Amino acid sequence: MARSHALTVWLPVVLWAAVIFAFSSIPSLSSGLGAWDTVLRKGAHVTEYAILGALLYRALGREAPALATGIAYAATDELHQHFVRGRHASPVDVAIDAVGLSLGMLVWLRSRQR
Repeated sequence: MARSHALTVWLPVVLWAAVIFAFSSIPSLSSGLGAWDTVLRKGAHVTEYAILGALLYRALGREAPALATGIAYAATDELHQHFVRGRHASPVDVAIDAVGLSLGMLVWLRSRQR
């Protein structure tokens, strides 16, 4: 793989992973909207991991490695949150992230088929 091609496909993955890491470092993302806060936060999980899923699929070119890499990142992200004051690790969030990864990969696949 040529250096410029590797940079083109992997730099967005690394930058987006850094964005996710940065959001996970914020002690509290509560909006104060009660039940809507939970809906918004879980929707954010799906969205941010859908983007990561599309980027990983674009970089790796195969579904299984992209999904496995994304789930591994989601698990390490939850572990990271365990050490952030005001946050906690949740296996449910890893499952929600996996749904987002799958959706992002599906969107990427469909867009490439056109």
